Amino acid sequence: MTLTGGCGCGAVQYQIASPLGPGRSCHCSRCRKTFSGAGSAYAEVVPGSFSWLRGEDNLTFYETMPGWGLCFCKTCGTTLCGVAGDAVHGVTLGSVDGDPGVAIEMHLFVGSKAPWDHIGGPAPQFLEAPPPANKSS
Repeated sequence: MTLTGGCGCGAVQYQIASPLGPGRSCHCSRCRKTFSGAGSAYAEVVPGSFSWLRGEDNLTFYETMPGWGLCFCKTCGTTLCGVAGDAVHGVTLGSVDGDPGVAIEMHLFVGSKAPWDHIGGPAPQFLEAPPPANKSS
């Protein structure tokens, strides 16, 4: 399975060689500002599965906190992906071409969501970050 995606103007295009991780939506104030909406909708990518097809020189990077940030198209401003260190960590679901193969499975930081944001659907909502996943064997 290979997914493709890119920016609104077509200057930047990427591909992902593995299925995406679970979809998430973050409603914190930083995501609302960065994505100019109710929040962000994204999914993690398998390390090493993401590659740029064209337009990598047309990207700009904004560091949201030390070691973490977002890549945008310089031309149209589309938010494309999250970066941890030097690797793409996740992609914005809106930048994926067609069906990304995932749905929003949880809403994060709903304790600080905008007063006009009404979350629907069955996905669980967490006031802040979700509890750590149980990794017992």
